[in-house]
Amino acid sequence: MLDPELLERITAHRAELDALEAQLVEQLARVRSERDELAVAERVLERVSEEIAGERASISSAPGQVAGRAAMLVPHRGPDTQETMLPPGYQRILTVVRQAGGPVTARQVGETLGVDVTVKSKLEPLRGKLIRLTDRGWLRKQPDGRFTNRL
Repeated sequence: MLDPELLERITAHRAELDALEAQLVEQLARVRSERDELAVAERVLERVSEEIAGERASISSAPGQVAGRAAMLVPHRGPDTQETMLPPGYQRILTVVRQAGGPVTARQVGETLGVDVTVKSKLEPLRGKLIRLTDRGWLRKQPDGRFTNRL
């Protein structure tokens, strides 16, 4: 005959193990669900990252729209950005600044490019291009307002 106390202990321990098993099954289901969500998030992140990289590449060389007209965007200077990606007018400006051998004013660049520097309305667009090249990392503007190559 089985000892009733021992049988009671076995039954109690079995109940504890059954409860623990139920908790573990529930926990395993949550872990699997979270793992599946992370896998989906990872795929979405990869896809979005690829789309962003593609957009950045196309922005750096594709014309944009300004007032309904096509206008080439000036890309930020970076390790993968070549000077040839700039519009021809901007390339000429960089060449003039580089060949000057030192800091130059917008007026000096304009004279070299054949811009009528006596007319302010002709010189200001050139100054805007110089500033845009500075903002995008192609040139450096000194405190006195002159422009030089980015070293």
